[in-house]
Amino acid sequence: MRHFKKILFFLLFITAHIFGQSIKNDSLQQQKNPRFKYQSLIIPASLITYGVIGLESHQLKFLNSDIKNEINEHIDTRFTIDDISQYTPFLSVYGLNAFGIKGKHNFKDRTIILGTAYLIMGATVNTIKKTSNVERPDGSSKNSFPSGHTATAFMGAEFLYQEYKHISPWYGIMGYTMAAGTGFFRIYNDRHWLTDVAAGAGIGMLSAKIAYWIHPFIKNTLFKDKETMDGAIVPFYNGEQVGLGLSMSF
Repeated sequence: MRHFKKILFFLLFITAHIFGQSIKNDSLQQQKNPRFKYQSLIIPASLITYGVIGLESHQLKFLNSDIKNEINEHIDTRFTIDDISQYTPFLSVYGLNAFGIKGKHNFKDRTIILGTAYLIMGATVNTIKKTSNVERPDGSSKNSFPSGHTATAFMGAEFLYQEYKHISPWYGIMGYTMAAGTGFFRIYNDRHWLTDVAAGAGIGMLSAKIAYWIHPFIKNTLFKDKETMDGAIVPFYNGEQVGLGLSMSF
């Protein structure tokens, strides 16, 4: 299963490289304290570019098909753990705070950041899905590109890393490992192509980064007079899809 191993290597490489680059960028930030760092765009932009090129590249399309055929040839049982694991990274932030391990921001600020990131990610993914018209590997629909599950997972991984990088780098490693696992199972379960997963990872990361960059503006304009905030994460099921909804009151 040569391509099966390549997928694992590719996703683990992404995880290691993202984390290594994040540490490097944070070191630069401590020295110069810039609010926007163009270096932070390199990895998510590269992943998105890979996915976009895959829409037209015959070589990448062939690789996608080759991976699908190999998985279908050797795998009979599917595991839908990715329907849950996509939410695990960002839910971990609230879980850790609940157990007394305080992150970088209080409940109000981190919820604003998460909500902003989710809106950016969701709007981007759904808009591209409606216009790309890429058929899923299992043939169930034509909204395969990019992977929304993977985008959610990598958005949450970046959120978890940003909130807890001052305590330990292992929180970031844990988050990105879970996100990479989500991407892997989207391919494993015949729901997405490798190019879908790569683009989704890039979009998720970039959405979280943008949310942190613009948070001071969002907070000072939309939430300036809001001293308190209550919120809840509510699960939903519409007969076909399982997900989580974010509800906030001010």
